[in-house]
Amino acid sequence: MQLQKTEKPEFYLKEEHHPEGSTMLGFWLYLMSDCLIFAVLFATHGVLGRSYAAGPSPADLFDLPIVAINTSMLLLSSITYGFAMLQMERNAKTETLFWLAVTGVFGAIFLALELYEFNHLIHEGAGPTRSAFLSSFFTLVGTHGLHVTFGIIWLITLMVQVAKHGLIPENKRRLMCLSMFWHFLDVVWIGVFSFVYLMGVLG
Repeated sequence: MQLQKTEKPEFYLKEEHHPEGSTMLGFWLYLMSDCLIFAVLFATHGVLGRSYAAGPSPADLFDLPIVAINTSMLLLSSITYGFAMLQMERNAKTETLFWLAVTGVFGAIFLALELYEFNHLIHEGAGPTRSAFLSSFFTLVGTHGLHVTFGIIWLITLMVQVAKHGLIPENKRRLMCLSMFWHFLDVVWIGVFSFVYLMGVLG
């Protein structure tokens, strides 16, 4: 008489366990924390924005046409990322990669113009240590620039992943998170352009 073999109980899941929506929820929480960071920086600039220490004022320093071009680059990048998401929904891999690349180019132009502005200000003697106004300006705009830099690195990484693995559900989820991040930076920059540049020059 043969004894039947009993199956050993398993106390773990062999398949990947990823609760639906957990990534998006976690990313929303991250964006809320980032909102608090920028809110503090905006508030700081609001308090220190007129503390020139007998130095140059925004009207003396800011070149609004260049800033307007810079702003248009970031707005265009937000539009092209939207095109990438539309192509992603169609599972069009090549078109998605094309629009992601265009988004990266616009983002890189934005960063290049911002670095040009920083370099120009520093050579004019208007560095971050010149006054409280300039300290708050460089901190706010520089923090946004660092976020854009991180976004471009993330964008390139996802382009490599999509090119290698295609538009699998995991990559679609990652692209959605980057979309939220990129549009968030766009909204923050509109605030910077209006509150820091326009009000600084016209106020």
